[in-house]
Amino acid sequence: MALTTEARSHITAQIDALKKRLPIDSNDLDYETHLKTIRQLQRILDSDAVRARTEEKMKQETKGAIDTLISRYPALEVCRDSVTAAAKAIVNTYKNGGKVITCGNGGSAADAEHIVGELMKGFLKKRPVPQEFAAKLAEISPAHAEYLTKNLQQPLAAVSLVAGVALPTAFANDQAGDLVFAQQVYGIGRTGDVLLAISTSGNSANVIYAVELAKALGITTVALTGKSGGKLKAIADITIAVPDDETYRIQELHLPVYHALCIAAEAEFFPQ
Repeated sequence: MALTTEARSHITAQIDALKKRLPIDSNDLDYETHLKTIRQLQRILDSDAVRARTEEKMKQETKGAIDTLISRYPALEVCRDSVTAAAKAIVNTYKNGGKVITCGNGGSAADAEHIVGELMKGFLKKRPVPQEFAAKLAEISPAHAEYLTKNLQQPLAAVSLVAGVALPTAFANDQAGDLVFAQQVYGIGRTGDVLLAISTSGNSANVIYAVELAKALGITTVALTGKSGGKLKAIADITIAVPDDETYRIQELHLPVYHALCIAAEAEFFPQ
């Protein structure tokens, strides 16, 4: 992460102060020490300048994913602010070690799974295993390290609540079927995560319960709905209400929206 303006100013002030000392200490052993320190501090500033340019490029690429979405689907211009807010929320959760949790019913359940598939592996980018991690694999498993390193891709942590059979059916049988998503959020959700809750009507009871539970845990909630937003609009932190009322057409707009969110997150963390 790039240095703050205050940190850069502090380092620059240190360099200036040491430069002023050079003529005074020109015949002193401190002279070489001062020169060495100035070079070290300057290298920090130079490296930070490169890092800052890289981060800015990453941010532009992230923003570009949303611009591309709107240019391809002009009707989604009304969702630009909410999509941008959702992208920022997802990026922030990953920067802080969090994860994205998804849920939905029927076609939206398929979308919830689809999103996880794009985040947990390379989407548009290869996401190679970092060299440091590859070295650890080589230490632990010399026989398999090359195969693992060649094929594994860095993930962006994501979990779908629609996967699995045993827990949902057990909870539905023993407790309440409409709380299956909420129970899972209660179990795996952590403050700082993002719950991406998909409901074309915005009124799916099990999705609403999951959003309410998530908010109680300090999880950022993003609702992906149809035009009205339904009940979720008043509950979720961010609502992306695509401009249509017909279920299948809402779903047709949901796909490019969540693809853009996945592209934006990937661009932020994997610039190459």
